Amino acid sequence: MSLVKLTIKGISYSQTQNGAYALILNEVDGDRKLPIVIGAFEAQSIAIALEKEIKPPRPMTHDLFKNFADRFEIIVKQVIIHKLVDGVFYSSLICERDKIEEIIDARTSDAIALALRFCAPIFTYKNILDKAGIFLKSNSFETEKDADDASDVLSNPETFGMEETNQSGQTYSKNSIPELLELLEAAVLNEDYEKAAKVRDEISKRDS
Repeated sequence: MSLVKLTIKGISYSQTQNGAYALILNEVDGDRKLPIVIGAFEAQSIAIALEKEIKPPRPMTHDLFKNFADRFEIIVKQVIIHKLVDGVFYSSLICERDKIEEIIDARTSDAIALALRFCAPIFTYKNILDKAGIFLKSNSFETEKDADDASDVLSNPETFGMEETNQSGQTYSKNSIPELLELLEAAVLNEDYEKAAKVRDEISKRDS
């Protein structure tokens, strides 16, 4: 399977889940975006790594890992988001020490926080981006769907299955397809990628 390189577009506060944030990853050679819901601590750690001028007075957890790895000459070469199951992204750290490569399982938010500190590239597989990516086309976002398994599109990764609700407090399962398409278009126009991903998830479940 071919790998697709990703960059970090930014972090936005979740409008639907208190204390949650949407991490937006960009396809390097394309227009698709990969939204991932992460917790407040991980969002803070990623934000600090992105802002080079900000340095906490004491090492945060990911800084401690970096210091530990540097001391023992361990390098994180790259991060791969390698699996998407039931709306949860799974990632691996590709590490090297003494020219020996090791693969370590990690939460995606932790893996990206470490990738920033090691200046390591971030990749995902094309089939994952096809399934969960949101892309810009003809002035609107559309979704790429896997016809065989559309129900696995992003749901609530790393938030322990909190149910998504719309502004009226109802679940998206109660909305019709035309209503969902309107919600998706509005979310994209407002650049609320976390909401767009969840509405897209509901549409994909109906199509599966």
